Amino acid sequence: MMRFWLFAFALILASPAFAGVRVVVPNHDIARGQVIGESDMTYALINGQVMAGIASSLGDVVGLETRRTLRAGETLRLSDLRRPVLVAKGSTVTMVFEAPGVVLTASGRAMNEGGLGETVTIQNPVSYRQISGIVVGPGQVQAQAGGALNGPGNNRFAAIHR
Repeated sequence: MMRFWLFAFALILASPAFAGVRVVVPNHDIARGQVIGESDMTYALINGQVMAGIASSLGDVVGLETRRTLRAGETLRLSDLRRPVLVAKGSTVTMVFEAPGVVLTASGRAMNEGGLGETVTIQNPVSYRQISGIVVGPGQVQAQAGGALNGPGNNRFAAIHR
């Protein structure tokens, strides 16, 4: 009889393990390109193990943009999301280069798109040289020192001077 009660007690303690894993799912269908808000998501319990890369916290997804249409109630992979695009491919951006005592700005054309903190390639419309820069805001890129991409011997500042 004691074995039965020990087994029953162990089963009660283990019951949360059988309840499932909590993951984040959309409340409703979310179109591609939309930024996810907290009210767009809810939690669901999934039986069994969850694959790597599945969103399990609202903090993982809120504020990100969808790469594809998300269906209500379906599990959400982190690869389905990205940072919102602040620099679009082909758009005109302001490049800023800062050195001690000097701030240079110039316009350039984005060769690829990027979100906050991502690296993009910018082409100077006058010299056609390309540099890399980090997206710091909508249409704004912080040029990286030594960012010229056209090979050795290029003046690293030539891409941002007019």
